[in-house]
Amino acid sequence: MSDQKAVTEMFDDISPRYDFLNHLLSFQIDKIWRRKTSRLVAKSQPTAILDVATGTADLAIRLAKDNPSATITGVDLSEKMLEIGRQKIARQRLDQNITLMNADAARLPFADNSFDAVTVAFGVRNFEDLEAGLREMLRVARDQGFIAILEFSHPQNGLVKWPYQIYSQHVLPLIGRVFSKHQTAYTYLPTSIEAFPKRETFLELLKTHGISDIAGKTFFGGIATLYYGHVQKKPNNPQ
Repeated sequence: MSDQKAVTEMFDDISPRYDFLNHLLSFQIDKIWRRKTSRLVAKSQPTAILDVATGTADLAIRLAKDNPSATITGVDLSEKMLEIGRQKIARQRLDQNITLMNADAARLPFADNSFDAVTVAFGVRNFEDLEAGLREMLRVARDQGFIAILEFSHPQNGLVKWPYQIYSQHVLPLIGRVFSKHQTAYTYLPTSIEAFPKRETFLELLKTHGISDIAGKTFFGGIATLYYGHVQKKPNNPQ
């Protein structure tokens, strides 16, 4: 779905201001969405969790707090984002709970059936090959493992849709450009959201890849959606 090298370089470039802008541009609501995602994952009582496209490890840190007995592994292609994540983890003394690694979502360096839960927050739309990334997530998840994908989506509520479009297409890129000093990073954001499959299409895609009892919980009029379910592996197929 994206030019992976260019996207990685972009995130490397904006990494020093990434967390600040994330929270500013979302009015801190992204923290609430991650908390809801983490608490839902915790209900499955996982002992090993993989957080794909972990970025600066916000979700990984939240998962560690809500699942204190679990080990969390976060992977991302941007080494500069990971380094900021490691600093945050160290400050919160979660080094024993969380490990961050540089890895591609389409080629995860883990054995089949390694994790009880696999998560990704605001990163799946950046996969260069969406279906390859999903196949890898499901490969490394155990049978009946929990999958949670938090992603921006397309608001359908008219009261939210039009103001959001104005904000995302005009206000957000301007603020992002001023604070990040990057000319295209925050223009890429609304473009990548628009290119991502609509809610029902993505739910169907997840179902065809082997996720059972799949559901999509929308937040704030559909600005973001939490997709979740359990991995259903075929007996004669390791995936």
